Amino acid sequence: MVRTSSFAGMAQVIVGQPLDTIKVRLQVDQSRFKGAWDCGVQTVKNEGFFALYKGMASPLVGIGAVNALLFAANSRIKKAMQTHPDDPLSIGQIALAGAGAGIVNSVLASPVELLKIKMQAQYGSASTGQTSYYKGPIDCVKHLIRQHGFGNGFLLWGMSATVAREIPAYAGFYAGFETMRRTLTRDQQEPASVWQLMASGATGGISYWLACYPLDVVKSVAQNEATPPKGFYIIRILLQIYARDGVQGLFRGITPSIVRSIPAAAVTFTTYELSMRAFESAGWV
Repeated sequence: MVRTSSFAGMAQVIVGQPLDTIKVRLQVDQSRFKGAWDCGVQTVKNEGFFALYKGMASPLVGIGAVNALLFAANSRIKKAMQTHPDDPLSIGQIALAGAGAGIVNSVLASPVELLKIKMQAQYGSASTGQTSYYKGPIDCVKHLIRQHGFGNGFLLWGMSATVAREIPAYAGFYAGFETMRRTLTRDQQEPASVWQLMASGATGGISYWLACYPLDVVKSVAQNEATPPKGFYIIRILLQIYARDGVQGLFRGITPSIVRSIPAAAVTFTTYELSMRAFESAGWV
C-alpha cells in the first residue's frame, strides 16, 4: 500500500505542481495577478521557470504517507460497510467512505500543505532581503515552531479548514472515479483498461474540486496568514473574501485547479491501480 501510494503520489506532484503553484498564488494574492495566465507569465518572467515548482519538496516527500493513509483509510471504511466481501457498494456508500478517508487524511495533509503554501506564496528569493524568507521546508518548519510552537505553528495550523475541505472533496473524488469506472466498464468483473482508469481518474479529480473549491480557498488563505488563525476562522475568511470580491473571489484559481486535476488524478489512480495489480501478481500484497 505504501509503495503504490508513493508511486502514485510522486507522479501526481511532478505532473501537477506548476498549476498548483499558480492556483495557490491566485488564492492568496487577489490583487497581484489578472488571472491564471498572467500569474504563470509573471512567475516565470520574474523568478524563473523553476519558481513554478516552489514548495514541491514538502508534498514530494510527504505524499507517499499522505496517499497511503488516504487509500488505506478508504479501503478499510469500504470493507467495514460490506456485509459480504464481494458485495459492490452503492455510489453513496463510496462517497461516504471517501469522506471518512478525507477526515483521516487531514492529519498528514494539513501540515504538508501548510509548508507547501508558505513556500509557494513567497515571491523572489532570499537575496531580495525579505525578513522571513524560507529557504526550504525544514527552514520553514523551524521558523514556524520557533514563532508559534509545534501545535499551533505547524501541526494544527489550518487543520479544521483542511478537514472541512477534505470531507466533500474526497466524497466527490472517489464517487466521481467509481461512477465513471462503472460507466466505462461493461463487465464489472474485468479490470479496467489503462484508458478507462485514466478517464475515471480524471473524472474523480474534477469532481474533487467541484465539491470543495471555496473551502480550499479558505484553507490556503488561513495557512498563509501571518499568525495561526483562531476561533471560527473559516466563516470569518469566507465572509471577508465574499465582502471584498463577491462569489468570484471564492473561485479564484479554479481553472488551473481543474486543468491540473485531469492529468494529476488520472496519473494517481492509474499508477495506484496498476501498481496494486503488479504487486498482487508478484505476491507482495
